[in-house]
Amino acid sequence: MKRGFRRVAFCMAGFLLASGASTQAQNFQLGLYPLLSQPQAEFQRNVENLGLGIGGFFFFGPGNGYASIGADFAYILYGSEERKEPFSTTIPDVTVNVETTNNIILGHLALRLQIPVGPVRPFVDGQIGFHYLFTQTTIKNEQLEEPIATSTNFQDIAFSYGGGAGVSIKIHERKEQLGTGGDPTEKSPKYTFIEFRIRYLAGGEANYLKEGSIRREGGKVSYDTKHSRTDLMTYQVGLTFWF
Repeated sequence: MKRGFRRVAFCMAGFLLASGASTQAQNFQLGLYPLLSQPQAEFQRNVENLGLGIGGFFFFGPGNGYASIGADFAYILYGSEERKEPFSTTIPDVTVNVETTNNIILGHLALRLQIPVGPVRPFVDGQIGFHYLFTQTTIKNEQLEEPIATSTNFQDIAFSYGGGAGVSIKIHERKEQLGTGGDPTEKSPKYTFIEFRIRYLAGGEANYLKEGSIRREGGKVSYDTKHSRTDLMTYQVGLTFWF
């Protein structure tokens, strides 16, 4: 797992350095979005509930070109459990909140083909990267909800690739104000778009936990580990800023 993660990380780092080395005369896009994820195929048989998450991306592209490159990252919560437990066997009258979460981090290099002009700009994306699945248990203060301790119960990583399609609809355009040198004085985004996207990600095989996979008996812990591909469909609506 670690070797595969390092390979993907090195590829992503090289890709981003290469793209960042030639940013002059380019458009820069920054996007932020909430998302809804739906497990597919084998993954859906083990994880039936939808996931909620948040993500973001950035793209570099020629000023009037149709193609741009960048990276896309997202975090998804696909399961959680909460319970109250005594702080310790010697202090049973003080309780804490114990929360277990099932999570996925998505990280992908991305290529976007998009119509670069007009108020409505459809696009298609191609992506390659990884799915990092992990389950964590956190002890929190009952009153302030502050974390006291956190442990990663299980983790695995899978290769991922896929694509998506959507449309960006312009909702705001900055009015240019020139300075004494003839350059725009505003540093805010030139355009603001609301963006709709559907994406399918074919995830490789991985081991993971879901809600109810952790069993606690007699002071010992056991895991009901699941194994399958990790295919996902994601649906998102967010904001994209063009600079």
